[in-house]
Amino acid sequence: MKVRYFSDTDTALVEFTENEVVETKELSENIYIDLDRQGNPVSMTIEHARVNARLQEFSFQEMYSSVA
Repeated sequence: MKVRYFSDTDTALVEFTENEVVETKELSENIYIDLDRQGNPVSMTIEHARVNARLQEFSFQEMYSSVA
């Protein structure tokens, strides 16, 4: 997964896979999700990312299941 931030447009792009995008759905006025042929998410675009995604507080934490 890659997260890219474009400061000139305040846009964040979260890329989940490199699959071909066949459809883009608008989830809200500022959030779009790109889907592959099977309907799986390929990427998500967040406009006005500093406000809508609180981008200045971005962090990553991998969680492990405690199920044995």
